[in-house]
Amino acid sequence: MGGFDDFKPVVAMFGLQFTYAALSLLARASLLQGLSPRVFVVYRQAAATLFISPVAFLWRKSHRTPLGLKSFSLIFLASLIGVAISQNIYFEGMYLASSSMASATGNLVPATTFLLATALGMEKVNVRSLRSIAKILGTAICVCGAIVMALLRGPKLLNAEFHLLANSIFASEGDSWLLGCVLLIGSACCWSIWLILQVPMSASHPDHLSLSAWMCFISTIQCAVITFFLEQDPEAWKIDSKLGIATILYAGIVGSGISFFVQSWCISQRGPLFSAMFNPLATVIVTISAAIFLHEEIYTGSLAGAIGVVAGLYLVLWGKAKDLVEINEETEPKLQIDYDHTVKPAVDEKLSSCKCDLSKPLLSDVSADETNPV
Repeated sequence: MGGFDDFKPVVAMFGLQFTYAALSLLARASLLQGLSPRVFVVYRQAAATLFISPVAFLWRKSHRTPLGLKSFSLIFLASLIGVAISQNIYFEGMYLASSSMASATGNLVPATTFLLATALGMEKVNVRSLRSIAKILGTAICVCGAIVMALLRGPKLLNAEFHLLANSIFASEGDSWLLGCVLLIGSACCWSIWLILQVPMSASHPDHLSLSAWMCFISTIQCAVITFFLEQDPEAWKIDSKLGIATILYAGIVGSGISFFVQSWCISQRGPLFSAMFNPLATVIVTISAAIFLHEEIYTGSLAGAIGVVAGLYLVLWGKAKDLVEINEETEPKLQIDYDHTVKPAVDEKLSSCKCDLSKPLLSDVSADETNPV
């Protein structure tokens, strides 16, 4: 296989980042028009359930995997943390802050996942190893960048007037901006917990299509219950605008349904590290597009923080890439001399089975429909 086939994963990931960027812009525009973030999440998950359930049902006919109590409990917990809570605070934070800020904080997911995995013993850290130092330093840079984005807005770009930090935070919209940033960072942490939960969940129920359908269904119920108690206005359930309806359908079908298959296919072809490398692209697309189409203001402090988050992300991914290099070196086929003095590789049985299987946990470094809970 060669030629264009080698570039298909690259093209797919580029397209997926534009998909996520479009979702961020559409969601932000709909929220500004009065669409409730909580109601939006309910309708989005409902649309995703209606789309993916028939596909999962047809797949399940030929691939039957029993769903035990342990699997159901893990799915329920993952749906609650990774979808119901994460998406509710994500879109609330997007409404209070901005779509570019929401996209930028999504790059915190690999760093926070690394911290949680290290704390749980899933990630080994050796302070004498350069790759471990890179992951630790990258995580610290990501966290510092997120703090800068949340607290230091600074002057507007292309505006010579300097705004002091106190004025930036405590202006009329400063409280909302800060709360929105805190919610977005909390959403990234929830998504990281969801990634950690994939390990026991995938081991208990390896059918990822069935898992996705169950999570969409259960999260729809959970989000509906949350919205029922938190949304005081019954009129919020009515979607009058065509933009709101289009955004819900797009978010459910494309953002949660089709992107799942594309993301899974790319990971199966090139691995999760390759997928995570494209995450900052959505941040760039959203920031530029939001400034053009939604007239969002870009501040120097936010830009500096975003650059720090992206730089830290790539430092973490570089450290993880070193892990993959060492694994490949350990499993690399050794050369042996045959009796006729010809050199040929000794193919180990482990190499023949060393393929990225979607039934294995996709924990390592995230991906955007799944790295960006959008």
